[in-house]
Amino acid sequence: MKSKLDKFLIDDIENKDHPSDFEFTKSYSILILRLPFIKDDKVEVVSYAFLIDKNIYIFNRKLKEFELLGDFLELHKFLDLRIDKILAKLNKFHMQIAKLEDELYENIIDKSFANEWLKLKKDLVLIERLMSHAEVTFERFLKHYKEEVDNFAFKDLEEHFDRATRFAKNAIEKLDYLYEFFRAKQDEKMNKIMFVLTLLSGIFLPLTLITGFFGMNTGGLPFINDPQGTAKAIIIGIILEIPILYIIWKMMKS
Repeated sequence: MKSKLDKFLIDDIENKDHPSDFEFTKSYSILILRLPFIKDDKVEVVSYAFLIDKNIYIFNRKLKEFELLGDFLELHKFLDLRIDKILAKLNKFHMQIAKLEDELYENIIDKSFANEWLKLKKDLVLIERLMSHAEVTFERFLKHYKEEVDNFAFKDLEEHFDRATRFAKNAIEKLDYLYEFFRAKQDEKMNKIMFVLTLLSGIFLPLTLITGFFGMNTGGLPFINDPQGTAKAIIIGIILEIPILYIIWKMMKS
């Protein structure tokens, strides 16, 4: 079966990392669809290669040979099953994103948010990239064989390709919005912490100044021989605290 194919097409077919593509000659055509594959709730990548002449054959990567798949109806069933699984997975992703969104709005944010966000983004970007390329390829295939395929069935399958791409893009946009919201809440939290630290620094500034001044190991310091020296130093500290506390009060009111 492979002997009648162009050598460069054989290289493309055997390359599991080859992007989705559609090539045709006078006697046959090659359809390569690199699609997401859902296995154990994980997103992997599988490249399917089809040889189309009088019948349709699918490339077996283990045997490195084409096997008979059937007619266009069998091709439709094969692809429809896999696209439905992708759509089901995308629906689960949207539910996970909705849960993350609710947790953010309710201010229930745990340490796993960033890891969960990154995993979702990684899987969705992969699905979106694969499906957008596959969608363009499938459109070319459908345009070439529009007189031979069941137009209603394959147009419905084309719409599923488009829907999967749109669902993935929509989920990515929502994830990006959630991350911006998450960063805003984290920045707000950090600003509150910095504000409290600034207040504490302001409150202890006069006390630190007095402690440093009277702690100098030099002669001539006031209140050294005064029995009431400590009380007077405390009074001076309180007096110096008044303008600091007034400034803080004005800041908190504004």
